Amino acid sequence: MSQATHTPQRHAQRFAAFAGKTLLSRGDLVDIAFKTKAYVESDNSLVPIIFDTETGEQLDFDFGASNELLADQAREWKIQRSSEPELAADPTAPRSVGRPKLGVVAREVTLLPRHWDWLANQQGGASVALRKLVEQASRTSAAADRKRTAQNQCYRFISALAGDLPGFEEASRALFAADAARFAECLQPWPAAIREIATALAQDALHCNRQNIDKTD
Repeated sequence: MSQATHTPQRHAQRFAAFAGKTLLSRGDLVDIAFKTKAYVESDNSLVPIIFDTETGEQLDFDFGASNELLADQAREWKIQRSSEPELAADPTAPRSVGRPKLGVVAREVTLLPRHWDWLANQQGGASVALRKLVEQASRTSAAADRKRTAQNQCYRFISALAGDLPGFEEASRALFAADAARFAECLQPWPAAIREIATALAQDALHCNRQNIDKTD
Protein backbone atom coordinates (compact mmCIF):
# COMPACT_ATOMS: atom_id res chain seq x y z
CA MET A 1 0.00 0.00 0.00
CA SER A 2 1.45 3.35 -1.01
CA GLN A 3 1.84 5.99 1.65
CA ALA A 4 -0.11 9.24 1.60
CA THR A 5 1.55 11.90 -0.51
CA HIS A 6 0.50 14.79 1.70
CA THR A 7 3.46 16.43 3.41
CA PRO A 8 2.70 19.28 5.82
CA GLN A 9 4.04 22.69 4.91
CA ARG A 10 6.83 23.01 7.47
CA HIS A 11 9.96 24.95 8.24
CA ALA A 12 11.32 26.79 5.18
CA GLN A 13 7.99 27.08 3.35
CA ARG A 14 5.66 27.42 6.32
CA PHE A 15 5.09 31.19 6.13
CA ALA A 16 4.00 33.38 3.23
CA ALA A 17 3.21 37.07 2.72
CA PHE A 18 0.66 38.36 0.20
CA ALA A 19 -0.28 41.83 -1.01
CA GLY A 20 -3.69 41.43 -2.53
CA LYS A 21 -3.45 38.29 -4.64
CA THR A 22 0.31 38.66 -5.20
CA LEU A 23 2.81 36.56 -3.28
CA LEU A 24 5.42 38.89 -1.79
CA SER A 25 7.63 36.33 -0.10
CA ARG A 26 7.67 32.80 1.22
CA GLY A 27 10.23 31.17 3.46
CA ASP A 28 11.85 32.19 6.73
CA LEU A 29 9.50 34.31 8.83
CA VAL A 30 12.11 36.89 9.83
CA ASP A 31 13.06 37.41 6.19
CA ILE A 32 9.38 37.63 5.22
CA ALA A 33 8.76 40.22 7.93
CA PHE A 34 11.61 42.42 6.65
CA LYS A 35 10.47 42.14 3.01
CA THR A 36 6.89 42.93 3.98
CA LYS A 37 8.03 45.95 5.99
CA ALA A 38 9.97 47.17 2.94
CA TYR A 39 6.84 46.74 0.82
CA VAL A 40 4.74 48.72 3.29
CA GLU A 41 7.29 51.53 3.36
CA SER A 42 7.45 51.72 -0.45
CA ASP A 43 3.83 51.01 -1.39
CA ASN A 44 0.88 51.21 0.99
CA SER A 45 -1.81 50.76 -1.67
CA LEU A 46 -2.54 47.24 -0.41
CA VAL A 47 -2.45 45.91 3.13
CA PRO A 48 -0.12 42.89 3.18
CA ILE A 49 -1.03 39.72 5.06
CA ILE A 50 1.38 37.13 6.43
CA PHE A 51 0.03 33.59 6.77
CA ASP A 52 1.02 30.44 8.57
CA THR A 53 0.45 28.09 5.62
CA GLU A 54 0.03 25.06 7.89
CA THR A 55 -2.99 26.53 9.66
CA GLY A 56 -4.29 29.30 7.39
CA GLU A 57 -3.83 31.73 10.30
CA GLN A 58 -2.95 35.37 9.74
CA LEU A 59 0.02 36.68 11.73
CA ASP A 60 -0.11 40.20 13.10
CA PHE A 61 3.05 42.32 12.86
CA ASP A 62 3.85 45.92 13.69
CA PHE A 63 5.58 47.09 10.53
CA GLY A 64 6.15 50.50 12.06
CA ALA A 65 8.55 48.94 14.54
CA SER A 66 12.33 48.83 14.13
CA ASN A 67 13.92 45.91 12.32
CA GLU A 68 15.19 44.59 15.65
CA LEU A 69 11.74 44.57 17.22
CA LEU A 70 10.22 43.15 14.06
CA ALA A 71 12.74 40.31 14.09
CA ASP A 72 11.90 39.63 17.74
CA GLN A 73 8.20 39.41 16.83
CA ALA A 74 8.94 36.98 14.02
CA ARG A 75 11.14 34.78 16.21
CA GLU A 76 8.43 34.68 18.88
CA TRP A 77 5.85 33.60 16.29
CA LYS A 78 8.21 30.85 15.12
CA ILE A 79 8.81 29.61 18.67
CA GLN A 80 5.08 29.48 19.37
CA ARG A 81 4.42 27.43 16.23
CA SER A 82 7.38 25.09 16.45
CA SER A 83 6.90 24.07 20.09
CA GLU A 84 5.20 20.71 20.56
CA PRO A 85 3.23 19.91 23.73
CA GLU A 86 4.85 17.54 26.16
CA LEU A 87 3.39 14.05 26.10
CA ALA A 88 1.69 12.98 29.28
CA ALA A 89 3.27 10.15 31.21
CA ASP A 90 1.82 6.65 30.95
CA PRO A 91 -0.97 6.67 33.57
CA THR A 92 -0.43 2.97 34.30
CA ALA A 93 3.29 3.40 35.05
CA PRO A 94 4.34 3.48 38.71
CA ARG A 95 4.92 6.94 40.10
CA SER A 96 8.47 7.90 41.00
CA VAL A 97 9.44 9.97 43.98
CA GLY A 98 9.98 13.66 43.29
CA ARG A 99 8.39 16.17 40.94
CA PRO A 100 5.52 14.89 38.74
CA LYS A 101 6.06 14.27 35.03
CA LEU A 102 5.45 17.26 32.77
CA GLY A 103 2.40 17.20 30.55
CA VAL A 104 -0.32 16.32 33.08
CA VAL A 105 -2.60 19.34 33.53
CA ALA A 106 -5.14 19.62 36.35
CA ARG A 107 -8.44 21.25 35.33
CA GLU A 108 -11.99 21.21 36.60
CA VAL A 109 -14.28 18.48 35.26
CA THR A 110 -18.04 18.66 35.89
CA LEU A 111 -19.90 15.33 36.00
CA LEU A 112 -23.09 13.92 37.45
CA PRO A 113 -22.83 11.94 40.73
CA ARG A 114 -23.36 8.62 38.95
CA HIS A 115 -20.44 9.41 36.67
CA TRP A 116 -18.17 10.06 39.64
CA ASP A 117 -19.38 6.84 41.26
CA TRP A 118 -18.50 4.86 38.14
CA LEU A 119 -15.09 6.51 37.81
CA ALA A 120 -14.27 5.88 41.46
CA ASN A 121 -14.72 2.14 40.92
CA GLN A 122 -12.35 2.00 37.93
CA GLN A 123 -8.86 0.62 38.29
CA GLY A 124 -6.43 3.48 38.88
CA GLY A 125 -9.15 5.91 39.92
CA ALA A 126 -10.99 8.72 38.16
CA SER A 127 -8.01 10.44 36.54
CA VAL A 128 -6.65 7.27 34.94
CA ALA A 129 -10.10 6.23 33.72
CA LEU A 130 -10.80 9.64 32.22
CA ARG A 131 -7.47 9.71 30.42
CA LYS A 132 -8.14 6.27 28.95
CA LEU A 133 -11.61 7.33 27.80
CA VAL A 134 -10.25 10.49 26.18
CA GLU A 135 -7.49 8.56 24.42
CA GLN A 136 -9.99 6.04 23.08
CA ALA A 137 -12.38 8.76 21.90
CA SER A 138 -9.57 10.73 20.25
CA ARG A 139 -8.44 7.64 18.31
CA THR A 140 -12.00 6.88 17.22
CA SER A 141 -12.65 10.41 15.97
CA ALA A 142 -9.14 11.15 14.67
CA ALA A 143 -10.07 11.05 10.97
CA ALA A 144 -13.16 13.21 11.44
CA ASP A 145 -11.19 15.68 13.56
CA ARG A 146 -8.45 15.99 10.91
CA LYS A 147 -11.06 16.53 8.23
CA ARG A 148 -12.90 19.23 10.19
CA THR A 149 -9.64 20.98 11.12
CA ALA A 150 -8.44 20.97 7.51
CA GLN A 151 -11.77 22.34 6.28
CA ASN A 152 -11.67 25.20 8.76
CA GLN A 153 -8.01 26.02 8.12
CA CYS A 154 -8.40 26.02 4.35
CA TYR A 155 -11.60 28.04 4.45
CA ARG A 156 -9.93 30.61 6.71
CA PHE A 157 -7.14 31.04 4.15
CA ILE A 158 -9.27 31.19 1.00
CA SER A 159 -11.78 33.52 2.65
CA ALA A 160 -9.00 36.01 3.34
CA LEU A 161 -7.40 35.90 -0.09
CA ALA A 162 -9.89 34.44 -2.56
CA GLY A 163 -13.29 35.58 -1.32
CA ASP A 164 -13.74 37.79 -4.39
CA LEU A 165 -12.22 35.37 -6.91
CA PRO A 166 -14.37 33.48 -9.41
CA GLY A 167 -15.48 30.10 -8.15
CA PHE A 168 -14.96 30.88 -4.46
CA GLU A 169 -18.47 29.89 -3.37
CA GLU A 170 -18.37 26.68 -5.39
CA ALA A 171 -14.87 25.89 -4.12
CA SER A 172 -16.10 26.33 -0.55
CA ARG A 173 -18.99 23.95 -1.15
CA ALA A 174 -16.62 21.40 -2.70
CA LEU A 175 -14.26 21.74 0.27
CA PHE A 176 -16.96 20.94 2.82
CA ALA A 177 -18.38 18.20 0.61
CA ALA A 178 -14.88 16.64 0.30
CA ASP A 179 -15.18 16.79 -3.50
CA ALA A 180 -11.50 16.90 -4.46
CA ALA A 181 -12.05 16.98 -8.22
CA ARG A 182 -14.51 19.87 -8.07
CA PHE A 183 -12.34 21.76 -5.58
CA ALA A 184 -9.32 21.50 -7.88
CA GLU A 185 -11.41 22.59 -10.86
CA CYS A 186 -12.68 25.69 -9.04
CA LEU A 187 -9.14 26.68 -8.06
CA GLN A 188 -7.71 26.50 -11.58
CA PRO A 189 -8.25 30.21 -12.46
CA TRP A 190 -6.73 31.37 -9.17
CA PRO A 191 -3.14 32.64 -8.81
CA ALA A 192 -0.69 29.75 -8.51
CA ALA A 193 0.54 30.58 -5.00
CA ILE A 194 -2.99 30.81 -3.58
CA ARG A 195 -3.99 27.62 -5.36
CA GLU A 196 -0.93 25.75 -4.06
CA ILE A 197 -1.38 26.73 -0.41
CA ALA A 198 -5.15 26.17 -0.47
CA THR A 199 -4.67 22.71 -1.98
CA ALA A 200 -2.12 21.77 0.69
CA LEU A 201 -4.35 23.01 3.49
CA ALA A 202 -7.31 21.03 2.13
CA GLN A 203 -5.56 17.67 1.80
CA ASP A 204 -6.94 16.06 4.96
CA ALA A 205 -10.42 17.37 4.19
CA LEU A 206 -10.52 16.19 0.59
CA HIS A 207 -8.99 12.75 0.97
CA CYS A 208 -10.77 11.47 4.09
CA ASN A 209 -13.68 10.16 2.03
CA ARG A 210 -11.35 8.45 -0.44
CA GLN A 211 -9.43 6.77 2.37
CA ASN A 212 -12.64 5.54 4.00
CA ILE A 213 -13.87 4.12 0.69
CA ASP A 214 -10.55 2.33 0.16
CA LYS A 215 -10.81 0.69 3.58
CA THR A 216 -14.21 -0.78 2.74
CA ASP A 217 -13.20 -2.14 -0.68
